Amino acid sequence: MTTRDRTSVGRFEFQCGDVIEDFTVAYETYGEFDGSNAVLVCHALTGSQHVSGRQTKGTAGQARAWWDDIVGPGKAVDTKRYYVVCANVPGSCYGTDGPPSDGPDDEPWGTDFPPVTVRDWTNAQRALLDELGVGRLHAVVGGSVGGMNVLDWAVAFPDDVERIAPVATAARLDPQCLALDAIARRAITSDPDWDGGDYYGTEGPRDGLALARQIGHVMYLSKASMEQKFGRRSAGRDAIRDTFPVDPAASFFPYRDVESYLDYQAEKFTKRFDANSYLYLTRAMDDYDLSEGYESDAAAVAAFEGETLLLSFTGDWHFTVEQSEAVAEAFRDSDVPVAHHVVDSDHGHDAFLVEPEKVGPPLKDFLTEGLEGSAIHDTAPDQTENEREYAPVHNSLFSG
Repeated sequence: MTTRDRTSVGRFEFQCGDVIEDFTVAYETYGEFDGSNAVLVCHALTGSQHVSGRQTKGTAGQARAWWDDIVGPGKAVDTKRYYVVCANVPGSCYGTDGPPSDGPDDEPWGTDFPPVTVRDWTNAQRALLDELGVGRLHAVVGGSVGGMNVLDWAVAFPDDVERIAPVATAARLDPQCLALDAIARRAITSDPDWDGGDYYGTEGPRDGLALARQIGHVMYLSKASMEQKFGRRSAGRDAIRDTFPVDPAASFFPYRDVESYLDYQAEKFTKRFDANSYLYLTRAMDDYDLSEGYESDAAAVAAFEGETLLLSFTGDWHFTVEQSEAVAEAFRDSDVPVAHHVVDSDHGHDAFLVEPEKVGPPLKDFLTEGLEGSAIHDTAPDQTENEREYAPVHNSLFSG
């Protein structure tokens, strides 16, 4: 049973103090609620509420469900067993109110939309769950900035969650990622077609958004995965460079596979995502700090009395193993039951999306058995990288 809908959660106050009196949240649910089996899934930066199942007309504008290999009947997050909820976050462009939504004057908000934070995402999800009649959650699960959203649930609503599983995430972004996000935003705002954010009704800043997405893709891949996928290979004489203007000398040099890939991904992205939403959501991610308002990360999570499973990936330099271990240490310091499961992977940050055979088993065991699950391998804080017991490596479900 799947439900796709948009609903008003009534008056919503943002962290910045601004209020929207009739705030709309877009969401999908899967399975049936029995009073104690609700699992909230938090999407990543440019993801949507469409986490599982076939795409239907009018559903969030992604080609396929973003975690269909993990969420669904008989899968790690089993929709025959759990009532799964995934909500599009405030500031996005897939149905929940954000810059592209109509404001009080029936015109798109644009950059007049209130600034959003990860806490705003959490509060909107709590408000939606209240509308759906869901109180305490069995679990909250999510990856990347969605993992930050998961961590925020343990801080904002520690009594409302039994288990949390932050995947490929961190307590805060490091300066390198902050810098890359800043460059991505400047690519958008320096595009003359951005027009101060008031571009609705036109094509908008397609070049700037395309560049921002390309920067993001480089962040999500590892050196090893890029070498394996592209190397220095040429895309071939028939490849077309039509995404961006090129200098006259370019025709003398090869148009490489990696360039072709980035151009292709950028072109797809500009057809489905809003540039202002990209500005808003990256700022929310940059702003997030687990310890904000507390003396330390440990103090921030001290009120949480459930169980925590952290998953990280060795090839991920966006959110590193070391950053996940630091979060695990915060839970240990507050005597919160926690395991840090390290996955040996060359896929970079995208591993949590493209290697379901490594993510699924520990996540499934955690949801069903808690930290006693047999597929969960904890990383002791005093182990070296060579001593860590990594999850077993299976053949990838993907090829090519």
